[in-house]
Amino acid sequence: MNIEKNKTYNAECVSSGSEGEGIVKIDGFTVFVPGMLPGEKGDILIVKLKKNYGYGKLMELSQSSPERTEPPCPYYRTCGGCSLQHMSYSAQLEFKKNKVRDCMERIGSIQGAVYPDTVGMDEPWRYRNKAQYPIGKDKDGKTLIGFYAPRSHRITDINDCMLQMPGSSKIIEIVRKYIHDFHIPVYDESKHSGLLRHVITRTAYHTKEMMVTFVVNGRKLPHSNELIEALKNTGFVSSIVMNINREKTNAILGGESVTLWGKDTIRDMIGGINFDISSLSFYQVNPVQTEKLYNIAVESAGLTGKENVIDVYCGIGTISLFAAGRARSVYGIEIVERAIEDAKHNAEINGIKNAVFEAGKAEDILPRLY
Repeated sequence: MNIEKNKTYNAECVSSGSEGEGIVKIDGFTVFVPGMLPGEKGDILIVKLKKNYGYGKLMELSQSSPERTEPPCPYYRTCGGCSLQHMSYSAQLEFKKNKVRDCMERIGSIQGAVYPDTVGMDEPWRYRNKAQYPIGKDKDGKTLIGFYAPRSHRITDINDCMLQMPGSSKIIEIVRKYIHDFHIPVYDESKHSGLLRHVITRTAYHTKEMMVTFVVNGRKLPHSNELIEALKNTGFVSSIVMNINREKTNAILGGESVTLWGKDTIRDMIGGINFDISSLSFYQVNPVQTEKLYNIAVESAGLTGKENVIDVYCGIGTISLFAAGRARSVYGIEIVERAIEDAKHNAEINGIKNAVFEAGKAEDILPRLY
């Protein structure tokens, strides 16, 4: 059978791809179908063909999986932020476990390993402490603030994201009004013109402090006083930052940040350890699962208090400082100098003396330590 574009075929989904899309075999030819689950059958419209595989659109199901659920988010089918909401949560956890197994066996050629169940959340909503919203315009000039659609840089306009901590939706509302009231030019990626590129919200899980960062294609934010006042009036914003990114790039953040109001950092906590987080810091986006992850990592290492621990790619020192209380010493390595400065600062504010941090390439530092 020759598979044809724009033709519909009835077929069964046999497995899931790396992003949760269904994998369908039509006469031996592989077709990726977003939103389809293993065991399901349905009519599939072929929308794109490559030499060895294609992409399809699920038109109608004739047989549903018992793991299928209705996505609670109204933007799920157009926003590229999530790809698993059509699965039950238990199916999502099993999917992630199988993804690890596939990487180990198919890519790593590691056979016979035992894979424990994925450690899930008690409440898998409103947990993300960071959101990066691109800003643009549609063809009619309407301001768009949201997330990119799947496999594109086309912005899906949203008012609220069910994964973000409370407060982010209020920031979107304020930014929309600011752009409208003061005619702020928003960034056009194709022309590398306009000013406002992204707005980023970052919320500390334990202290509830929020940092709002505006990424701009310039060095000044017009009517910043009015914007700052509106954000201050929320009662939960404690830091407002302008990040300068004038490069024609897909990278969201530039290398320079200026605090417009409030503190330069917000403070959060993991396992009783305080961390000051700047606009450029890497910090795990799921604070609840991060603490579970670090506990598992430290327990699996079997630390007795006599070991020297090396944390390669340590970032701002989160897992280094988490392990320091159970080891003789910890040595953190990270190529980003600003991250190492943050790691040293975080060790200092917690009174941790047995953690040392060094900026540089791991391939240079590790042989020297050895």
